[in-house]
Amino acid sequence: MATEPDIATLTLADATNEAAALRDQLNQWRREYYTEDAPSVTDAEYDQRYQRLLAIEGRFPELVVPDSPTQQVGDVVSPDFTKVPHAVPMLSMGDVFSLEELGEFDARLRKTTDQDFDYNVELKIDGLSLSLVYTDGELTQASTRGNGQVGEDVTVNARQIADIPQKLSRPLTLEVRGECYMPKAAFAELNAEREAQGLDNFANPRNAAAGSLRQLDPQVTKRRQLATFIYTLMDVDQFGVTRQDEAIAFMADLGFATNPSSEVHHDVTTLADYIERYTAQRDGLSYGIDGIVLKVNDLALQQAMGNTVKVPRWEIAYKFPPEEAATVVRDIEWTVGRTGWLHQQPLWIR
Repeated sequence: MATEPDIATLTLADATNEAAALRDQLNQWRREYYTEDAPSVTDAEYDQRYQRLLAIEGRFPELVVPDSPTQQVGDVVSPDFTKVPHAVPMLSMGDVFSLEELGEFDARLRKTTDQDFDYNVELKIDGLSLSLVYTDGELTQASTRGNGQVGEDVTVNARQIADIPQKLSRPLTLEVRGECYMPKAAFAELNAEREAQGLDNFANPRNAAAGSLRQLDPQVTKRRQLATFIYTLMDVDQFGVTRQDEAIAFMADLGFATNPSSEVHHDVTTLADYIERYTAQRDGLSYGIDGIVLKVNDLALQQAMGNTVKVPRWEIAYKFPPEEAATVVRDIEWTVGRTGWLHQQPLWIR
């Protein structure tokens, strides 16, 4: 593979051509990931191409266009579902890929405020975003993120997910947001069933979860054994909640499934142990994770810091390095093609 030119050496013409090609490629991959639930590349490959486009647009801001993946959240809303406008947009998150970048994020954030603050650190669940609305304690609406502004109404399907409470422990009217995911055991069972039926396997639990939540038959959703972790409480002022860790405890008390792994850290330098711990435990968890999420713990300060067009300024996702596995070639089968060339076909690959 040819070495890519350093972005600092690109001319405007070269940058224009490369940015256009990257936008087309990334938008195709986004359709496969969000709309078709059938990604053709790994998250790591997508992230690499996305970061290069981001860097090119950073050097040449005039190349930023509305349909660039760097300006978009999620993807199109399926016409099979009723549209649900989000009163507050459901945004994406920025990414970093090293402790050094995490430190740079912290330094930038602390320059923007004269307040001292802590972070709430949470595992990054490999699923899809979900909004749940309750009226007087009763579940009345569930929706996907969609394009961030408008999502898909999946209320009937959400009622089939065992850990989503149909009725809260208190008769409150509120909205919460979190992640819908497929546990690893359910994913393995689903792919075994599909293989037995001669169907293609789902590429990963995230896409299996998305395909299962967005079913037209709610009984299919029920059989897929989806689960949730809820981590965002909207309109916190009406509940007297002032911190993210308080919000998680409040939602758990109402009956929502929350992840017990979150911790409060004052300094990003203490996060290395947390990251190392969950990198080691990652394979042993019953659900998929692909990083950690760092959030300013003070909710009022979150609001003051605000958002960009795509991401909140007060949170960042640290992405784990891509998982690697050894492949063992058990045998080689040689065949002669019609042109007389010898071809080798590896067999029994693990």
